[in-house]
Amino acid sequence: MASQSQGIQQLLQAEKRAAEKVADARKRKARRLKQAKEEAQMEVEQYRREREQEFQSKQQAAMGSQGNLSAEVEQATRRQVQGMQSSQQRNRERVLAQLLGMVCNVRPQVHPNYRIAA
Repeated sequence: MASQSQGIQQLLQAEKRAAEKVADARKRKARRLKQAKEEAQMEVEQYRREREQEFQSKQQAAMGSQGNLSAEVEQATRRQVQGMQSSQQRNRERVLAQLLGMVCNVRPQVHPNYRIAA
């Protein structure tokens, strides 16, 4: 009986060790999967950064000439606005005098299209 009890104890201990080994193996597998996922994520991020940098350099090369164009257009617009403002300042008094003259010097007269009803 003692050897039978001892055999059962050995089987239980062996089963316990086996369960621990399986649990450790599962933990190692989970760690490896997590590590592989993190490495893959880092590779994806690095690739994305490289592609983004390549895109930015190509965009800069293509848009460099357009950047100069927009600066030139902006400068031309400023010159036109300044020209309009100076023209407005020069002609302001003359236009005001002309408007006041038309408003204040009203001469009543019959419109040429007016017909007297018979």
